[in-house]
Amino acid sequence: MVLQAVRSIVFYVFFFALTSVLAIVLGVLSMVGLPGVGWQGVRLWYGGTLFLLRFVVGLRTEVTGAENLPGGGFVIAAKHQSDWDIFALLQHTPKPAFIAKKELLDIPFFGWAARSFGAISVDRKAGGDTIKQLISGVKKAIGEGRQVVIYPEGTRKLPLAPPAYKWGTARIYAGLGDVTVVPVALNSGLFWSRRSLILWPGVARAHIMAPIEPGLNREQFQQKLSETIERETTSMILDEVDRGLARPISPQLRQAIDAARASR
Repeated sequence: MVLQAVRSIVFYVFFFALTSVLAIVLGVLSMVGLPGVGWQGVRLWYGGTLFLLRFVVGLRTEVTGAENLPGGGFVIAAKHQSDWDIFALLQHTPKPAFIAKKELLDIPFFGWAARSFGAISVDRKAGGDTIKQLISGVKKAIGEGRQVVIYPEGTRKLPLAPPAYKWGTARIYAGLGDVTVVPVALNSGLFWSRRSLILWPGVARAHIMAPIEPGLNREQFQQKLSETIERETTSMILDEVDRGLARPISPQLRQAIDAARASR
């Protein structure tokens, strides 16, 4: 536990240093009219972070199902358990576009850098116009051949926590009509949890599944999306537990594991 805490601190020091330097450099370059350089910076950011995770923390990355990704522009709807999810998916999205709160994109340097590689700004204070902004931004990004990454639950969730899918992704699906949505399941919360500063060694895995076809109504899509992601995510987590974890299992997680196995 103590050794892993030290390894985690070392990771965070280098990670925040890397992020800060790249945000400043890319932010300045975007302001002076060199936004294209941002893509190289993004690759350095996620590549450097995955390198630190592997060789400082002992956390390896495995992404399967990349053959299910269509060409051109589409939506990736992923489970969200950890910051690892961002870095793991970036290496499989040649032209990604993440949805971000307007407040984040207004941050000097960081926001400038994010805007330079196509982040979609959403103003949550816009009330009823928020979803219109979202659909418009996604439509524009897909038209440019970008891969829009969405976390349908809106926030990081603990492993096996009860799902809480919001309707934003379903509204985008229904509003655009012919959009392709690719669901992604993962188990990263077992190693980099939202409630723990300690990162644990192991293999964080993501599985890209077959796209959900256009033509469903909003309710049908919402049900299929949540069931598809939750079923595969639960299976991945239970399989990883069976392989053996280096981290301690809390009573809360043990209870969730037992409940998932019973319902299986």
